[in-house]
Amino acid sequence: MTAAVSSAAAVAAGASHGFLSPTGVEIAFLLVGLVTFGAAVITVTTRQLVHAALWLIVALGGLAVEYLLLTAEFIAWVQVLIYVGSVVVLLLFGLMLTRAPIGHSPDADGPNRPVALAVAVVAAAGLVWVVVDAFRTTWVDLDTVQGSTEVTGSVLFRHWVLPFEALSVLLLAALVGAIVLSRRKNAAARARTEGQDHR
Repeated sequence: MTAAVSSAAAVAAGASHGFLSPTGVEIAFLLVGLVTFGAAVITVTTRQLVHAALWLIVALGGLAVEYLLLTAEFIAWVQVLIYVGSVVVLLLFGLMLTRAPIGHSPDADGPNRPVALAVAVVAAAGLVWVVVDAFRTTWVDLDTVQGSTEVTGSVLFRHWVLPFEALSVLLLAALVGAIVLSRRKNAAARARTEGQDHR
């Protein structure tokens, strides 16, 4: 009898819940999502590389807050430690090693910006359509922890271990490439200096 009453109450609560009656968590999720989206747009549209890296920190931090709102605390801290703490630092380290321009970058004024914008808009529209169509009727139960260490580790190392390792190799290749480019530029600068000294 008690189980029937509780299930009936749950059905009634689910029926009354919808897009027109959002909860506080859903409103916070939407607001943080808007801030994250704005930071991501500024990241890809700014013409200063260092500013882009700093806005990327804001975007990745916003994603971590979204994970916290979805009760996936472990994923949120992984987001902060790996992406905010490692990937962005690696990006800044690569910028410093390659001696990229700190201020306005003339390379960001290429003639293909309209084409890149059109491709980005089409890709974003397709991604939004796929996600909305796939999860239209799916609701996340925020009363239970969704991103526990056990569940995340099981899924990650059972189904996603190859992309996980590929991402590690990609980051290592980026770091090695930055070091190689830095050494080449240093060698070229030394050669020019020695040539001027001989003159």
